[in-house]
Amino acid sequence: MNLAHGPSERSGRFEQLAEELGGIARLFGQRGWTPATSSNFSVRLDADHCAVTISGRDKTRLTADDLMVVDLAGKPAGDHGDAQPSAEAGLHLALYRRDHGIGAVLHTHAPNAVLTTRLQPEAERIRLAGYELLKAFTGVATHDTALDIPIIGNSQDIAALAREADRRLEATAGICWAYLIRDHGVYAWGADLAAALRHLEALDYLLGIELELARLGGRIHSHPQGEPS
Repeated sequence: MNLAHGPSERSGRFEQLAEELGGIARLFGQRGWTPATSSNFSVRLDADHCAVTISGRDKTRLTADDLMVVDLAGKPAGDHGDAQPSAEAGLHLALYRRDHGIGAVLHTHAPNAVLTTRLQPEAERIRLAGYELLKAFTGVATHDTALDIPIIGNSQDIAALAREADRRLEATAGICWAYLIRDHGVYAWGADLAAALRHLEALDYLLGIELELARLGGRIHSHPQGEPS
């Protein structure tokens, strides 16, 4: 692999992606989406490798030194010293293995995502319907549609959580570019960093609208366990 073996052998593309991701991470920090070194991000480098954030690093100051290269089984590529990939890297890798068209994955602890799941303790998914901004999601051409966003129970067993996420995505009909983890946060992805960012921003905005509707006396459009779509 010649994209990024180690700190002294990085390619120009690796450095460019790291700079782009650093800008996104700082934006998230300003929005309060990455408190206390939380959240993790990754970009695909080639068919078999991705760059993922190193565990415990402050995402608001993210640079190329805060990323490490791993293969899709999670094995580090090159010499990264004692650095370890994010504890949740397995969720990123599961998405890359699931769909070769995914080029970037962004995970944050954005309040709207956490609040949504806290207010809907029995829901397995949130339905977003009729919004013009749904067209921000790749593959959606009209507001006259509905997207289901799975809600997955939290777990410290990342391998089990990845399997459950894969199962839930397989069972989700139609277009899906994100899922929520209960009491935890949101994962969003896309063909590249720009698409993943667009999907994450659109989802956060729409969840914010749903939360405001609920505050005003409406209800969040969710589906409890066992309830048909």
